[in-house]
Amino acid sequence: MGAGIDPKVREKFLGGMSQAACTVNVVSTDGPAGRAGVTVSAMASVSADTELPTMLVCVHHLSPAAAKIVENGVLCVNVLRDDQSYISDVFAGRFRDEIGDKFECTEWVTASTGAPRIADPLVAFDCRLLSSEKVGTHHIFLCEVRDIHLSRHGSPLIYANRSYGSSNRIEGASSLRAALAGETARLVIGCFHTFGPYLMPSLIREMGGIGVKLIEGDHRRLRESLLAGESELALLYDFDLGEEFEKLSLGELTPYVLLAADHPLCHQSEVAPEDLAAEPMILLDAPPSRDYFTGILEDAGIKPLIAYRSISFEMVRGMVAHGLGYSILATKPASDMSYDGLNLATRPLTGRHRENRIVLAHRAGRELSPAARHFADLCAKRFARR
Repeated sequence: MGAGIDPKVREKFLGGMSQAACTVNVVSTDGPAGRAGVTVSAMASVSADTELPTMLVCVHHLSPAAAKIVENGVLCVNVLRDDQSYISDVFAGRFRDEIGDKFECTEWVTASTGAPRIADPLVAFDCRLLSSEKVGTHHIFLCEVRDIHLSRHGSPLIYANRSYGSSNRIEGASSLRAALAGETARLVIGCFHTFGPYLMPSLIREMGGIGVKLIEGDHRRLRESLLAGESELALLYDFDLGEEFEKLSLGELTPYVLLAADHPLCHQSEVAPEDLAAEPMILLDAPPSRDYFTGILEDAGIKPLIAYRSISFEMVRGMVAHGLGYSILATKPASDMSYDGLNLATRPLTGRHRENRIVLAHRAGRELSPAARHFADLCAKRFARR
């Protein structure tokens, strides 16, 4: 650390900047110095009113991309979508043991300057380098934007609180008086998308007049929403929840076999994994469900014959109802009919299975609001009745 740097101020600065949400970007370059890319968060507009728009990008001086950007004189700033965090991880140096060339993690096209551009980013700014200045540990690149690629869909990948997140629309207050009175305050709750419809409507009703905003998604989405401070609580499965989370264990869901009403296995009172060995499977293809359900069969020495995959719970139920295969699920709706009115049947799955526990989680060390504590009490009472 250089002379004159106050370590306490530095730590406070880093902690403060971790609270400042920013987009996640992969900066790529190619030319005489060769191809390179790096993940950066420090990117900003300078002016749209210069002869060509200008922007700033900061790259750490130890990154091989920094010297190559200077020599090549071109770069492309790829703003990632919220489903492209894996690209950020690759260009940040993770997954080294899984991939030799970082550029193999996604598809690329060549931009007008010759810099490589991700084929389908949220936005991409194709730039020529105007100037470079080193400040501390980073190069500050002033860039001239020559071309812009805009996607027609998607939301930006956000980094805040040292975790990925995504943007969500927030409705503003109807008036300053309403905002000061706290009328726009609400509890933000994440909920796993398969069992959410089974639990949340009645729980929201029991919350009375407290406003609730739902964030629905898979396990990764809910973990990131908690870490980023986007949601205060989340109902999800107890998988991959480390010390950064505090958990209230609520209950366990028992896996069962879902069948079309006229399936031959419906004649049995229960189904063993061995009975499914030659049957086509309709897999709920959402983590961690997909690994849990296939793991049940693999633990019994059965290799599942996956015929179809879907991330939609109701799509899986519909496919099963039409005789396309069986499924193993844990959430059991009250209705025994598919969306389009066909009958379904359920049978217990024999054997001992891995735990499939539902928890109410929140970020460790965070003091819950009164509304969040009330919701936690309602959840505990609901599962105690079950």
